[in-house]
Amino acid sequence: MKATKITLALALCLVGVVVCYASDPNMGTWKLNEAKSRFSTGATKITTVVYEPAGDQVKVTTDGITGDGKPVHTEWTGKFDGNDYPVTGDASVDTRSYKRVDDHTLDSTNKKDGKVTTSAHIVVSGDGKSRAVTVRGTTADGKTVSSTAIYDKQ
Repeated sequence: MKATKITLALALCLVGVVVCYASDPNMGTWKLNEAKSRFSTGATKITTVVYEPAGDQVKVTTDGITGDGKPVHTEWTGKFDGNDYPVTGDASVDTRSYKRVDDHTLDSTNKKDGKVTTSAHIVVSGDGKSRAVTVRGTTADGKTVSSTAIYDKQ
């Protein structure tokens, strides 16, 4: 009887996590709509972003092209709590944080050696079909970069 209650409680917790992430408009695969986007010279173009549940955290995988034409693939796993979590795959970034502003808005910060390199403001449209990512920051050689990337939900 006790084992049944524990199993039921665990199953309900799992369902709760799945429902929570399923209702998050950020979750899923996003593809860059380059025709609607604007990039400054030297800015990295992230062409695909995937947000997916990873236990009680979120895994964010990005693929794109750096300002000098090299492919970039990053992975980040953490919570949308404003704390820094490690990033792999990009030598210009050590950590990234995401902070939930509201149901459709996130703010993100990339850091290298504790210093902010780029900040992003991410807004998912009301219908959940597109999102706008506004990025501001500085390249490793001190050049200012900015972009407004529009993504379509896949």
